[in-house]
Amino acid sequence: MILEVAILDVVPGREPQFEENFRIASHIISSRKGYAGHQLQRCIEQPNRYILLVNWESLEDHTIGFRQSADYQEWKKLLHEFYDPFPVVQHYEQLSLV
Repeated sequence: MILEVAILDVVPGREPQFEENFRIASHIISSRKGYAGHQLQRCIEQPNRYILLVNWESLEDHTIGFRQSADYQEWKKLLHEFYDPFPVVQHYEQLSLV
């Protein structure tokens, strides 16, 4: 399981429209192969900042299966106009330290 993490800074004042568009975009990502759930949380101290956490079965399910799809083009149209600056997306894997 891979965890995709992105800190999303939304242009101040555009948060309501971003959240509405994200509701629509959630249906796009949740239909993709390898998708295993997501969370979008808003920062308390900085209300135009969000964190997006997406679980994927594999890194390739995100980087190839989703990012190289027509669905991703729709995702971009719905969400990318809201970001300033554009977010850095990173991927994490769980460690078994026990």
